Amino acid sequence: MRRELDAVVVGAGIVGAAAALALTRAGSRVAVLDRTAPNTAGSGTTAGNLHIQTIHTRRPGQGTPVDVEKLLPLQKAASGLWDMLGESVPGLRLNRCGGFMVAETDEQVRALHRKYRWEQSAGIPTEVLTGAEARRALPLLGPTVEAATWCAWDGYAEPDMAGPALLRQAIAEGATLHPHTPVTGLERTGGEWVVTTPGKTWRAPVVIDVAGPWLAAIVAPAGITLDLAPTSLQMHALDAEPNTLDVLVQHVGEGMSIKQDRRHRLVLGGGWPAGPFHEHHAAPIRDDSTVGNLAQVERLLPSLHRYPLRATWTGPVVTTPDEMPVIGGLDDAPGLFVAGGTYSFTFAPLWAQALTAMVHGNTTDIDLSAFSPARLVQLPTH
Repeated sequence: MRRELDAVVVGAGIVGAAAALALTRAGSRVAVLDRTAPNTAGSGTTAGNLHIQTIHTRRPGQGTPVDVEKLLPLQKAASGLWDMLGESVPGLRLNRCGGFMVAETDEQVRALHRKYRWEQSAGIPTEVLTGAEARRALPLLGPTVEAATWCAWDGYAEPDMAGPALLRQAIAEGATLHPHTPVTGLERTGGEWVVTTPGKTWRAPVVIDVAGPWLAAIVAPAGITLDLAPTSLQMHALDAEPNTLDVLVQHVGEGMSIKQDRRHRLVLGGGWPAGPFHEHHAAPIRDDSTVGNLAQVERLLPSLHRYPLRATWTGPVVTTPDEMPVIGGLDDAPGLFVAGGTYSFTFAPLWAQALTAMVHGNTTDIDLSAFSPARLVQLPTH
């Protein structure tokens, strides 16, 4: 008897949408479940940057640094996959504007040169500029900028458009979407996974957990404890005239990003902390994060500081103890896969490709063993 479903994807953010599309294109029958409405948690509230060149190792307040060199091959692969999606997914709205990574101190300038060497080895084209050269290329930069790297592959996607576009395409190609369908149970029986929700029980040989901040909570009913922590970050937007800033600007030593979106807003990111994560509503805004983020604008791009603050919002993410991504299957839980963590927006198409390969028992194009969830599994204590 032919089963009705091949995979349940839990989470309709950008990773879930990309995974649903990739699995559907590979011939799987896919149902996507989301606890609320799609794209309303982390994916819809992020700054939406496509991080192709190496970025800072710590967001503000972050303890453990990201091993940014290890991620570069993944960033290159993700870049090419974004281009492919841009050609096949209407309304994805990619903007490959290019980006500057700036430095203000001697130590940060050395970091620029070091990352430039890593990027060359990884096949990511970047160029190191002096402060004067960077200001000639982007006169908005302030006098504290001592050097910069330029990467033409950097850019962004509009967070309120990219995930929904991928999800629409997945549905158009055969996936089904079930919003406001929280997962309340997960159990393996008879060679299949039984996914329980308030209104229906789903059965499939494969479950893809891409639920972001709720990633650990989804697998917990199956007796799996993952060392993951949800947290909340804060973003800001300034009013500005059209064509004020036509590139992405980031900082090599600090949490900082700024670009202008389709609504002409100057969107500020960089991982500034919000108040505590909350299960059911947005985290509170932290005034110190607003002050800190705006101070960076005043210092790095002085002429932009005159623009008024238009909006401040917060969004949840999931973090690992080593601040690295997580992707892969779970030992002793055949057919159960998880993906998320650092750079999830940038890595969405790569995670989708990799998860599809794993589901079909194929080798991934890039070795992802260092990011396996096995390192996060906590054994029960007695």
